Amino acid sequence: MSSQPLSVVMIAKDAADLLPECLESVSWADEIIVLDSGSSDGTPDIAARHGAKVFHSHAWHGYGKQRQLAQRYASHQMILMIDTDERVTPELRAAIQHALTQPAAIYSLGRRNLFLGRFMRHSGWYPDRVIRLYPAHYHYNDHQVHESLDVQGASVTPLKGDLLHLTCRDFSAFQWKQFAYAEAWAKQRHHQGKRCGIVAVFAHTLGAFLKTLVLRAGFLDGKQGWLLAVVNAQYTFNKYAALWALNHSSHASKGGL
Repeated sequence: MSSQPLSVVMIAKDAADLLPECLESVSWADEIIVLDSGSSDGTPDIAARHGAKVFHSHAWHGYGKQRQLAQRYASHQMILMIDTDERVTPELRAAIQHALTQPAAIYSLGRRNLFLGRFMRHSGWYPDRVIRLYPAHYHYNDHQVHESLDVQGASVTPLKGDLLHLTCRDFSAFQWKQFAYAEAWAKQRHHQGKRCGIVAVFAHTLGAFLKTLVLRAGFLDGKQGWLLAVVNAQYTFNKYAALWALNHSSHASKGGL
């Protein structure tokens, strides 16, 4: 069977420092689509110089809908969705190219996440499987954060090879991103009617710490594993504390107090 053509799709904003290496890692694809969301650092120009087809969307409705929009610009029936802080390794490239010679299917990729100079091997961060290679008639859900592909019950085949993810190069920037994710998560869950009491806030926080450090063997990742356990606990606290605050505010506004 001949190889199916591939569209690499990504969303971007102010990714000038990350984009060149990302694009080089997928330069072998038949098409690269970059949907820019109002960058001010030359990201669209960099993408165009690397042969990508650049489109623009200044409105932001969350990661899920942004990926949906980006995918609409793809010309081919197989999609590889990646982020600007991810890189396809040679082994993963070979696995993808082999998969493209097979009947169309959905595939998951194993991510190796970088955390403060170390590619984690434990802590629940490896292999961090994400569904990214799929036929174009599948689409991402509408979630603002932690979006995922709606596979509609279809089977998913894991591919060999790593997708490198430069998750945390700068700790301060990583923390601000976590705060933004936590707030978006809380608003989304509150809108869905999810409730959270103050006891649950601390129970989830402690659970996140122990899950990362012990159940997922984070201690084997050295000092980064310990710090990641703390970071995961903090992120969990921020999520549920924000949800509790929204619940409390909503209750008060209805005359509950």
